[in-house]
Amino acid sequence: MQSLIPIIAAVLAFLITAAFGAVLIPFLRKLHFGQTILDIGPKWHKSKQGTPIMGGIMFIVGTLLAILIGYMLASFMGSGEMLMREAASENRLVQLIAGVAMALLMGFIGFMDDYIKAVKKQNLGLKASQKTFLQLLVAAAYLATMYLGGMTTTYIPFIGTIEINHGFGLLFWPVALIFIYGFTNAVNLTDGIDGLAASVTFVVSLFYVMATSVLGYYGYNLLASALTGALVGFLVWNLHPARVFMGDTGSMFLGGMVVALAFGSNCPILLFLAGILYLIEAMSVVIQVAYYKRTKKRLFKMSPIHHHFEMCGWKENKIVLVFSGVALVGCAIALVLLWAGL
Repeated sequence: MQSLIPIIAAVLAFLITAAFGAVLIPFLRKLHFGQTILDIGPKWHKSKQGTPIMGGIMFIVGTLLAILIGYMLASFMGSGEMLMREAASENRLVQLIAGVAMALLMGFIGFMDDYIKAVKKQNLGLKASQKTFLQLLVAAAYLATMYLGGMTTTYIPFIGTIEINHGFGLLFWPVALIFIYGFTNAVNLTDGIDGLAASVTFVVSLFYVMATSVLGYYGYNLLASALTGALVGFLVWNLHPARVFMGDTGSMFLGGMVVALAFGSNCPILLFLAGILYLIEAMSVVIQVAYYKRTKKRLFKMSPIHHHFEMCGWKENKIVLVFSGVALVGCAIALVLLWAGL
């Protein structure tokens, strides 16, 4: 019966998110919280002008409610004692709550960004320096909580468990800060065309459903399952042609959740494979900027790289399918390494 609870949570998250869209989207339209399309983008994106943003609220609510219901069902079905034993082990419940809180705070930073865009009707939002400061502050608070909550090791497949609270292991913490900041923004960059960020993150969250099952981390398995279902519910409204965008509210929350699952599985290094698509998107921007500064020419027609393929004539659905396939390959390799490494 215990194994059914993550499945129930995923189904509930899907239903809550999909149903919530029917209420939230008209409400956002009524508030005129629509996307402003810049002239520097593909010209055909102008047809998306006014599409509601902040749609990420849908899967945030769906994920959180499904997790709460999942925990209540676990207690009702007699799995509560097992959950509490796992939670008490190495303060895992504290770490899980810290991860969800970190994702919510990242989402709130995105919400502020979206709100500025919606009210001022421009596509700029928060200044880069403001966003960076807030993101690093949230990341530092999360890592401090993980440290105080008893995180003393990290696992690397085929190498083993590494102590991170003394000696060279202390380098883990500043690297982790950059890791969280980088991946959160990489997920944000992936949100550029209809259904892309949600589809790719669906694949990544499905990987963490399987990874946490292999590791026996029940709480994180429930979290990953709820997120997976919620993303499918969101795609009901977000696949091309999108009737709502997740906005920075959603993409920043997803970035936080992906990072929380990476640290919660005690093997964050595997996100470099599972999240390979995020890395490709982020690196395409870095390479484009560096190449342009050096040559005054553009290596890609537009970055992030999904826009390059769009400018090459690829349809949005094709980009989503191919990029999700790349993510799937990365996740499959990561899962094999995790299983074999154990």
